[in-house]
Amino acid sequence: MSMLPFKHELENDESAAGDTFVRVVIERGLDRSEGLTYRTDLDVEVGQRVQVPVGRGNTPTDGFVIQIGGPELASGFELHKVKALRSVSPVKLNTLQFELCQWIAKYYACPLGMVLAAAIPKAVKKQIGKRTIQTITRAETIPSPLPKLPPTALEAWEKLKEIDTEHFPIEKSKLKDQIHLRSIAPIHKLRDVGLLIESEEEVIRTPSVFNLLEQNSDRIAPELNEQQQAVVEGIIGSLNRSSTHLIHGITGSGKTEVYMRLIEQVLAVGKTALVLVPEIALTPQTAGRFVARFKDQGVALLHSGLSDGSRNAQWSLVKNKEARVVIGPRSAIFAPIEDLGIIIVDEEHDSSYKQDRAPRYHARDSAVMLGTLANCAVILGSATPSLESWHNARAGRYQLWSMTTRAGEGTLPRVQIVDSTKDNNNTFKTASNKSLAFPIIGQTLESQINQTLDRGEQAILLLNRRGYASVVASADPNCDWRLECDQCDSTMVVHKSRVRNSAGKRFVRCHHCLSEQLIPTVCPMTGKGVVQIGVGTQRAEDEVLMRLGERQQLKLGENFVRVDSDTMTRPSDYFSILDRFSKGQIKLMLGTQMIAKGLDFPGVTLVGILNADTALSIPDFRAEERTFQLIAQVAGRAGRSRTPGQVIVQTMNPRNKAIILASKHDYPNFANQELRTRQECDLPPVTRMARIICRDQDAAKAKARAEQLADALVALSDSRVSIEGPMECTIARIANHARWGLEVHAPNAALIQKPVAKLRQQGLLKSDAGTIIDMDPIWLM
Repeated sequence: MSMLPFKHELENDESAAGDTFVRVVIERGLDRSEGLTYRTDLDVEVGQRVQVPVGRGNTPTDGFVIQIGGPELASGFELHKVKALRSVSPVKLNTLQFELCQWIAKYYACPLGMVLAAAIPKAVKKQIGKRTIQTITRAETIPSPLPKLPPTALEAWEKLKEIDTEHFPIEKSKLKDQIHLRSIAPIHKLRDVGLLIESEEEVIRTPSVFNLLEQNSDRIAPELNEQQQAVVEGIIGSLNRSSTHLIHGITGSGKTEVYMRLIEQVLAVGKTALVLVPEIALTPQTAGRFVARFKDQGVALLHSGLSDGSRNAQWSLVKNKEARVVIGPRSAIFAPIEDLGIIIVDEEHDSSYKQDRAPRYHARDSAVMLGTLANCAVILGSATPSLESWHNARAGRYQLWSMTTRAGEGTLPRVQIVDSTKDNNNTFKTASNKSLAFPIIGQTLESQINQTLDRGEQAILLLNRRGYASVVASADPNCDWRLECDQCDSTMVVHKSRVRNSAGKRFVRCHHCLSEQLIPTVCPMTGKGVVQIGVGTQRAEDEVLMRLGERQQLKLGENFVRVDSDTMTRPSDYFSILDRFSKGQIKLMLGTQMIAKGLDFPGVTLVGILNADTALSIPDFRAEERTFQLIAQVAGRAGRSRTPGQVIVQTMNPRNKAIILASKHDYPNFANQELRTRQECDLPPVTRMARIICRDQDAAKAKARAEQLADALVALSDSRVSIEGPMECTIARIANHARWGLEVHAPNAALIQKPVAKLRQQGLLKSDAGTIIDMDPIWLM
């Protein structure tokens, strides 16, 4: 149990007259939304973080006050036996934060204590970087004549009089340096005679968080085109009330500029703007534009890439209303904003807005609820909106705005679909004069890359699968042996840079549980050799160098880079690559979906999608939606200047609907067709879904638990609710835990939440290590 910087300590548990009673939700998976009752004579408020004794051993446990009252809160208990709060922390949730947490706990079927614990970063809870400093300010009344002073103090006073009042109060040590004193003694003398006033101030010391973000030198807002102007004018009238707007704007249509114009309106009336982005580390250009435009008004960045001290400092800026624009990923939804005027969710379709562990909230949907609680407008924006948002817009719940032309001089690129089964008859020979087996770069794409680089332009290659090979298998075609993780029902992926060598043996690591496996030199079933099958970015990197390196004089890490989670270990790595790419120092960039988000490089005229089928093979009803989004998003990186862009899409499914419509930049047609399919199959977003997964090292126990829950749900549910399962999950075992799941479908969320809530009340359904409750799941593996 962490010991936190609490500002009060209670020495004993003896009851005192006039004690206040409070209810506290502890930061555990205890599913009691009404909280535990304690007494206190300390000053506390609802939302305050406190420490309380729990259990027979009075274990110090952190929690939050959710209700304050009198003895009625201890009804049914002997008052003298009610335990007292141990201590009170300065950390506190405001009303808006608290109400949002309550909604998330209820909607996503998660214990309130877990939601409240997730709402505040650890750095804030521990007050990392906070220290007390001595500050100096000039006295308001200066005696005349001055008291007798030694020469050094008198000289210091003359220098102090020349400093503008706005620079006070100032830290004592900084004042000494500013007026070039050898020691602090003259300042102390001026303080002692009443000319200076010394006081203490709590500050959070932190380095700048903007030094890694690109900042545009031109901070003047560009002129809006007709479509941008129409959207801005249309939304302005609803900024002061609860409303949700979906901006469907093609890539490069100027959605970010629309966001900033709306923010200017909010700042003008003294309110604060919240901007959610998928991940600041992956969208530095977008975040950089907001910083450049609004830095004078105060900008706070809240994201995982910050140091603990920086994170606490940025949180403090928001809480103290020193930052009027708050930018961050999904967790920024909990920022301590009280005067919220607008919420913007950029790239609202992005799956990173969904938390993959409890509380499993979706930041986009939580933002819509937060807008309702704050009575402000919510703006959702994307070139490829989620079908959930598109469905809500078609149903009239959201206001739809369309931007169909690119801002500035750019035009949408021409997209060519290439059947990779017919385009790989290349004549390239390896160093040993052998034909390249299963080349990933077809003749058409190779030709276009060479032509693009020959003209001095830049190219981007996308392959949304990292690593070198996805399967290690027997070289014997009659043997079905594959190297699988001994802890998971999953094959081991080979990563060249992460293969560990020890005593001449090679190991590979599992993506799911991180356990390692020895890569055998021969098949354990047949004694024959093994082969590495499948293609990842590392193998694509090798092929690029092999086929294009000599002609284009490519040097890995210099004018050719690979961008994936194996190479980009820190945000600064990614920022550095993008900075070099923007300056034209890098000719060719290969990467995963990291390079498909929010990047604007005028020099890019070619985008090559090496394999458009990676998402189509996943057993998930959203596979085609994700395929369309990825192709459309990365295609949008080309043609952002006067020079026309081109996109080459390599696929084994050239007739696939998602691929064809993405090549035509026709999102509305794709979305409407896909919605019809979902409606015919009773799938989200037309219906609602929850998924419950039971985990246990004993597969029989996991299955029995899932069967018990399924039977209980059937008994408690409305006839309109359908329950599928229990069934083994697609990945039936992870980290040596068997996984059995069931899916709950209904016309609306309330019909699912009602029986789920009853099971939670009865103690039959708990969100813990053995059970996962996922409302509105986006992954079904």
